[in-house]
Amino acid sequence: MSANGASGDALDGVSEHPWFVSYAGADRVWAEWVGWQLQEAGFQVELDCWSWGAGDNFILKMDAALERGRFLALFSPAYFEPERFTTPEWTAVLAMKERITPVRVADVVLPAILRSVIAPALFGLDDVAAREELLRAVIGPSRPGTAPPPPPGMSSRNGQDGGDEPRFPGTLPRIWDLPSRNAAFTGRDSTLVHLREALASGRRVAVQALYGRGGVGKTQLAIEYAYRFAGAYESAGWIPSEDPALIPDQLAQFAVEIGAAPEGTPAPVAVRKLLAELRTRPHWLIVFDNAEDPTTLAPFLPGGPGHVLITSRNPNWNSHAVPLDIDTLSRTESIALLRAQGAQLSDADADHIAAALDDLPLALAQAAALLTGGLSAADLKEELAANTAAVLAAGPPPAHYPVSLAAQVQLTAAHLHQDHPGAHTLLLALALLAPEPFPLTSCARHLPDQASTLLADVLASKLTVGTALQSIARHGLARVQDGTVQLHRLTQAVLTHHLTPDQHDTVAAGTEALLTAAHPGRAGEPQFWPAWQALLPHALAADPAQLTTEKGRGVVREACWYLMDRGQPAPARERLQVLYDTWRRQLGPDHDDTLAAAHSLARAFDDTLDRERARALDEDTLARRWRLYGEEHPDTLVSARHLAVRLWALGRYQEAVTLDEKTLEVQRRVRGAEHPHTLTTATGLAVELAAVGRVEEALVLEEETLGVQRRVLGAEHPDTLLTASNLAVRLAQVGRVGDALVLGEETLEVQRRVVGVEHPRTLATASNLVNRLADVGRVGEALVLAEETLGVQRRVVGPEHPDTLSAASNLAVRLGEVGRVEEALVLGEETLEVRRRVLGPDHPDTLTLIRNLKWLRARYEHE
Repeated sequence: MSANGASGDALDGVSEHPWFVSYAGADRVWAEWVGWQLQEAGFQVELDCWSWGAGDNFILKMDAALERGRFLALFSPAYFEPERFTTPEWTAVLAMKERITPVRVADVVLPAILRSVIAPALFGLDDVAAREELLRAVIGPSRPGTAPPPPPGMSSRNGQDGGDEPRFPGTLPRIWDLPSRNAAFTGRDSTLVHLREALASGRRVAVQALYGRGGVGKTQLAIEYAYRFAGAYESAGWIPSEDPALIPDQLAQFAVEIGAAPEGTPAPVAVRKLLAELRTRPHWLIVFDNAEDPTTLAPFLPGGPGHVLITSRNPNWNSHAVPLDIDTLSRTESIALLRAQGAQLSDADADHIAAALDDLPLALAQAAALLTGGLSAADLKEELAANTAAVLAAGPPPAHYPVSLAAQVQLTAAHLHQDHPGAHTLLLALALLAPEPFPLTSCARHLPDQASTLLADVLASKLTVGTALQSIARHGLARVQDGTVQLHRLTQAVLTHHLTPDQHDTVAAGTEALLTAAHPGRAGEPQFWPAWQALLPHALAADPAQLTTEKGRGVVREACWYLMDRGQPAPARERLQVLYDTWRRQLGPDHDDTLAAAHSLARAFDDTLDRERARALDEDTLARRWRLYGEEHPDTLVSARHLAVRLWALGRYQEAVTLDEKTLEVQRRVRGAEHPHTLTTATGLAVELAAVGRVEEALVLEEETLGVQRRVLGAEHPDTLLTASNLAVRLAQVGRVGDALVLGEETLEVQRRVVGVEHPRTLATASNLVNRLADVGRVGEALVLAEETLGVQRRVVGPEHPDTLSAASNLAVRLGEVGRVEEALVLGEETLEVRRRVLGPDHPDTLTLIRNLKWLRARYEHE
């Protein structure tokens, strides 16, 4: 390679081989300028944005170009960023560096492998010097005498503007009426490239609407696009559009500047002349900033070959433009923005602050201003943790932003209140819930008693719900999609920050009304699980002290029950403890809602192996309900059933049997033999009967119960599947191993599909099925299933859970059966140590494992 990076093989200054121009998307304006200069010098040029169509395979086209000709690389920091689309092409040609000619279009530190390459700089020069430097790199000092036709896709400009040559990057057109550029702008490269490609594609619609919530950086993105691609335009106008009444005068002034109308022309006439002129003139850009009403703006949208950008909080631009959703920054971009604004931060502090502000550009710019104003990173993190909304309201807005994020949210919310008071009431109610999508359409026609008139009007029908959602979306205060509405966490913080105590109570009542209206149905019913999954974060976010109705408290408590049914007892326990403590203090220990919370909390204690605490709480709840309601009340009977479960878990089998036999007799008489609670008690009693040696009675009871459950609840109901799993164990106990295997396999298949492969009940069925497979000689299958099940149980319910210990014990036996006795002994002895500590030395499961270990040691010694 010669000193200037070219091979020097041009013939009369011009090569017959085409040049492939390689560049990063952020440098497209440079690529277009370089491509033009090369074509004007007589070269054939292959530039993806000129020569390749939608759907072309990038790598194949690039390889073909390299086979035909030479490779001109435009070096810049963006060119060497990880994951750039230049990475595959660069890798493809590293082995043939002699065919590469590099030039620099920005200041860049080259990778080590390219440090010896000389890449002349095109930046920092005027257009004439840059063109000469480019041609020297490619062909040396000779120059072609004639120019070829314009590059494909680039039509001639209006005669008064001269030829079609792109302007030198960094120079502005004569008519340039845009705000100043933000020197601290960072990121968004892929979005800027997408915008340029969409506008320059030649498609019919050259109008792009950048929409998103306030503070996401739509205006700054539009400004950066205009400056970065200024070379493509001969004129550019900026039209603030928040007040539609001011648009005509601003367009009239633009008409005067480009010569479409003389000074003093009445605004309506000037606008007509401007639109007529723009329909015939190429290479212009108009930005309508903060336009919120598509219908109002539509008469001012020019047609023709120019480009239009719209920034808006409203997403509903499909009839007039191509909408482009602008979301928050990536974490890397957020950190770069903080530092570009002058903040001196460690990587850990920058990441923490960006996460706390959810990568929202305006919030990040405000934080950087506070940091550069004397606030330390530690102080800022502390303030954000204490009161995010106060941070967002502190100090003046950063440069290039008209107002702070807090002021922007408050102002927009005020406009919403004027336009649609019911939607504003809904917005405030959502501000006290989680920042996840809320299933609002499911609330339609469900009018809770505590709903205000405004909120009741919103929930009156799906039509009224849809109208409110449209109004919220139009103001950019939330993301609306598929009947859900999602508020950003920072928006929520600002909306709730200035509420007085009385206003907060009123808003909390609306929040409770939404939760009640969205209640899907019983959390134990699988058909309601998808709806519970959507409602769950909101139910868990509600303040239990602000709930004032039985229905509202019930939604929050049942959400915790859903968590336990899906095998997540730890978070359920934490939340239920808060509910129980709050309502006991607020309502008293004998209140129905307090006792319901105690009932659920006892299950959470049991599911997290805090067995004695579970028994004590259930015992207290039963005593209170017995005293308050009597022994035949449905709630009393439910408490009795649960206390029996706690007694059985503690090894107090006979007490559990006695209590459940009495409970079942009363339930059959009071609630009926086919009531779901009666059937649940029967399922539990059968397990307890087997534990005390009454296996035949247990078998009969389980077969009867399963038959009724399949008919009443359905074959795939979780309670039905639990009884089926238990019955498979019982069948094996009485020697009907074949029947047990068939039932176990069928039950496991359905449980995996209905309740999930990681649900504790599914894992228990799988663990039992391991033994059935081994019983019929399918030891290899049993071993595979045992290893899979143990791995999942350790991860899902923990290494010390009794079900995990049973699975480990089963696996130890299976390993011994296939001759892996040493592994079996190690696993068995580890499991025995935990069982002795967790269950006690005299627990039946501990004693069973001791017997298994004796068998394994004997086998090991024999071998």
